[in-house]
Amino acid sequence: MKLKIFKAAWGMLGAWDVRLKQIAEAGYSGVETPLPTVAEEAHFRELIEKYNLDLILHVYTGCEDNAKPYPNSVEAHIDTFQQQAERAATFQPILLNAHSAKDSMSYDDQLNFFEKAIQLEKQIQIPVGHETHRGRATYTPWSTSRLLKDLPDLHITADFSHWCNVCESMLEDQKENLEIAIQRTIHIHSRVGFEQGPQVPDFRAPEYEYALTQHEQWWTEMIAYHQSKGSQYLTVTPEFGPPGYMHTLPFTQQPVVDLWEICYAMGQRFRERFIQQCLQSEVSKV
Repeated sequence: MKLKIFKAAWGMLGAWDVRLKQIAEAGYSGVETPLPTVAEEAHFRELIEKYNLDLILHVYTGCEDNAKPYPNSVEAHIDTFQQQAERAATFQPILLNAHSAKDSMSYDDQLNFFEKAIQLEKQIQIPVGHETHRGRATYTPWSTSRLLKDLPDLHITADFSHWCNVCESMLEDQKENLEIAIQRTIHIHSRVGFEQGPQVPDFRAPEYEYALTQHEQWWTEMIAYHQSKGSQYLTVTPEFGPPGYMHTLPFTQQPVVDLWEICYAMGQRFRERFIQQCLQSEVSKV
């Protein structure tokens, strides 16, 4: 099984040619990003081909660019998912990452949305991972587990950092719900969250070792599951975010770490862990 590590465009500055060149030169397999604007589209396609980058595109149901507030109407979420997913499919991404539906929708409306989303996913023939995200239908382990049990073809992008924040815990009491979530994960956002936020100041700091250890245990289980079912590859994005998500110093608003550096460091750490786990798995077969 191959590991594909993606760089999120989130928080990067400069024109697309500058950003994509930097991503390619750093050795990433691809870029994960929202859809480019219509004006940027042709140039963006040329650059993806020029730098030979795989592509994961975001869609945001209920809105065009993750602007808030987004509406509660299930029809608005279905319509925007269809519009954005069909446009995204023309870029031939290897996966779509979707911020899907709304936490305050009724369960029947959520089911309606995801049933339509699965139908469209099959039509465009591109895998869709519905991200475990605050404010969305997948905002807790139990809300997500219920959907996954009722919809066998539903898959997720696992970003459990959000769940740690929403549940104000390291999910010690969610073993059963985590088990089904891990088995339905098709893409990983390897960001470390904790009880009070979706992003620790620095995952390398000793005071957050407990949170890193717990996230790495979940990622280990995801890798093992994909190995067991013979997946061709596993995609991972070290999706640490810029200020807003990233902690800053009071008054100066200076970020406490460098965004590019911390994403790269997590990618390298994940790669080393992945290689070690795969080697151990091969040895155990002998």
